[in-house]
Amino acid sequence: MTIRLPAPDGTLRTYDPRTEPLLITPGTPFTSRTVYSAAHVVADPFADVSPDSPAAVDWDATLAFRRHLWSHGLGVAEAMDTAQRGMGLDWAGAAELIRRSAAEAKAVGGRIACGVGTDQIVSGSLAEVRTAYEEQLALVEAAGARTILMASRALAAAASGPEDYLEIYGHLLRQASEPVILHWLGPMFDPALEGYWGSSDLDAATDTFLEVIAAHPDKVDGIKVSLLDAQREIDIRRRLPQGVRCYTGDDFNYPELIAGDEQGFSHALLGIFDPLGPLAAEAVRLLDTGDKAGFRALLDPTVALSRHLFQTPTRFYKTGVVFLAWLAGHQTHFTMVGGLQSARSLPHFARAYELADGLGLFPDPKLAEDRMKTLLALYGVTQ
Repeated sequence: MTIRLPAPDGTLRTYDPRTEPLLITPGTPFTSRTVYSAAHVVADPFADVSPDSPAAVDWDATLAFRRHLWSHGLGVAEAMDTAQRGMGLDWAGAAELIRRSAAEAKAVGGRIACGVGTDQIVSGSLAEVRTAYEEQLALVEAAGARTILMASRALAAAASGPEDYLEIYGHLLRQASEPVILHWLGPMFDPALEGYWGSSDLDAATDTFLEVIAAHPDKVDGIKVSLLDAQREIDIRRRLPQGVRCYTGDDFNYPELIAGDEQGFSHALLGIFDPLGPLAAEAVRLLDTGDKAGFRALLDPTVALSRHLFQTPTRFYKTGVVFLAWLAGHQTHFTMVGGLQSARSLPHFARAYELADGLGLFPDPKLAEDRMKTLLALYGVTQ
């Protein structure tokens, strides 16, 4: 059982696939950390659409994947950037996804939080940005899900300084019926968010971000920081009001941030926990028992895969996430909304396969190998 994989220099190398998966079964609910996986959507491969068309979603497969995550105890962060929000999934598709996933969560007892943004408008005045946020907030609350207030491209374009962010976010937090999660997404994930919170100076932006929270601590369940800067996240975490959680969104440094230090720890809301779901759940259960070393021993080896999937341009990490879902058997095809399956190279896919296989992530390693060989054959690589 060998497979020839392409390297970045164009040569082929032989890899011996793993023959047995890492055996993990669902366990007890987590007690020490709140953990969300930002989940991907499964495209309908038979829809006659173009990259510019509204997303055609396979709802059955999409919801089945969420049940998979819930079965291992993870929460689902819905309609986030992992679901190709703003990169193939428009607001109409996101709204339908939120309604369906929230209903499914209620039926199976799963934890869910949903993204609230402004993507029904491309640009607009501050008043129009606020109205767009309000429409989405109302839908998420009506669905019975927790709100994640996402960063807004339209707000980044319309705001003239920190005071505009303070006004918009203050208004939304006062209006929210339940505490929300605030999401700070860095420009490496979305270049249109450069200068968010009113400054490209991250220290100044951090001060504005924390000022919003300090003014409304009872309306903020937590924050999700996606800046890929572990020390900055730790510094922000230590400045949060008591009772406000920090959910790491750092897909490069998550083991150390979740494990924490003598002054605290981060919870998790991560795109990488889409392909790592069962393994991540097993690691958190070790942490629940106080076995920090066991947690790190299980989760640290996954960082190489995460750093590979999230390499520059980081925003295309969704392609690797869906690719691994296909190899793992969670969907029958490697097609993405917006045609995003073309966003990474064959050597990138080959390395992702190798790293994931080495971790034992594929429930059926032979299926994953066969599907990888099928992809290779489509690119002209013979075995």
